[in-house]
Amino acid sequence: MAKGITTKEENYSQWYNDIVRKADLAEISAVRGSMVIKPYGYAIWEKMQSVLDGMFKETGHENAYFPLFIPKSFFSKEASHVEGFAKECAVVTHYRLKNDEKTGEIVVDEDAKLEEELIVRPTSETIIWDSYRNWIQSYRDLPLLINQWANVVRWEMRTRLFLRTAEFLWQEGHTAHETREEAVKEAELILKIYADFAEKWMGMPVLKGVKSPNERFAGAIETYCIESLMQDGKALQAGTSHFLGQNFAKAFEVQFLSRENKLEYVWATSWGVSTRLIGALIMSHSDNNGLVLPPRLAPIQVVIVPIYKNTGQLDAISEKVKGIMQELKAKGISVKYDNRDTRKPGFKFSEWELKGVPVRLAIGPRDLENGTVEVARRDTLEKEILQMADIAEKLVNLLEKIQDNIYQKAFTFRDNNTFYVDNWEAFKERIEQGGFVYAHWDGTAETEQKIKDETKATIRLIPIDGKAEAGKCVYSDEPSTGRVVFARAY
Repeated sequence: MAKGITTKEENYSQWYNDIVRKADLAEISAVRGSMVIKPYGYAIWEKMQSVLDGMFKETGHENAYFPLFIPKSFFSKEASHVEGFAKECAVVTHYRLKNDEKTGEIVVDEDAKLEEELIVRPTSETIIWDSYRNWIQSYRDLPLLINQWANVVRWEMRTRLFLRTAEFLWQEGHTAHETREEAVKEAELILKIYADFAEKWMGMPVLKGVKSPNERFAGAIETYCIESLMQDGKALQAGTSHFLGQNFAKAFEVQFLSRENKLEYVWATSWGVSTRLIGALIMSHSDNNGLVLPPRLAPIQVVIVPIYKNTGQLDAISEKVKGIMQELKAKGISVKYDNRDTRKPGFKFSEWELKGVPVRLAIGPRDLENGTVEVARRDTLEKEILQMADIAEKLVNLLEKIQDNIYQKAFTFRDNNTFYVDNWEAFKERIEQGGFVYAHWDGTAETEQKIKDETKATIRLIPIDGKAEAGKCVYSDEPSTGRVVFARAY
């Protein structure tokens, strides 16, 4: 099977697109800027959903669902929120079509104009807080910890599959609390959940921090984020949680009777990750042979390919494979037996390598005689011969080794591409080469914008655990209390 994948070194962007397409993850749809997520790509998203959903529920969150359409008037209630999303909104103005009497074509019925336009949700704060007004009356109703799995629309002009599309899938949490401290604690808890998921499941090391005021979510008091470094040296925002203060509670009149018998506005958070994580997964680990998946998120962890010349050999191999598959499934390993007679073993090897399956087993007649199996690792492309007798236990250990190796490889890459600079010329040179750059910033929006205009680099985050370090701004030479992380980003 000719992979036909452009190398990372030749054209990173095309390499990414080739993997998405040839690994059968997604494709461009007939709707401009939108994508079709194919079964294999969606299976990865389902694994992500399952893990994250369990993490949310373990911390007391419940799932609900809110409308796709939001009355336009809701957006005007929180000024900074509407300003942040106004240019990305898709608007529904009519509710009916008709046949043109002259041409017979389908046209919008001009008599079916909505009294109030509806916005296709770019995010759900406004529609959800309208509901919370009815749900929250007393401190006994708090905290309210709600999550929804949904799709949203943000009208993107320049799109890339998974990373930036007009419509995408995500989860969005929206919580209400008695006190400021509880809401901040919630936003920090979710940040930890996102970081744990990224590192322990995706095998993707992340930095944790808060956004600068310029980069905050529209309507937030504070935005917490995790940032990861892709193999081309660009940063990718992988998840955010927002402390919203009382902004939305005041906009939608969500008050509760406190323990002191006083009417108080609730404190809020919102948070989310999206199918962008699949793009992050691809760019963090994949190579010029195709997709590389961490075992914990791989839809298929082990694929078994029979090597045979006749039906008798295939039958004997299949009988043996049946027992191996039972053992693997009993250990919680997802396994596929690729016994298609329409493809040769070489094609299958190449196909499953391209799709990033962590482990491939090959079994032929000689293996049956010797009680052995050939094991190939996707992460290192190494092969070894193992005994069939205890193959299930060995594969459990091997999958953990692959998971660890994938993380360590990404961690080493990030470590080797993290730099500290103290002057403007060194900063410009370093940004041009890619990577995370720790540098002093004077804290002003003006300087932040000038740096962005001149280098295309943005402040990815202000480290949460950053130690106070007096210095001078890399651009303005004005005093700075600590370093922030700059990078060019997706």
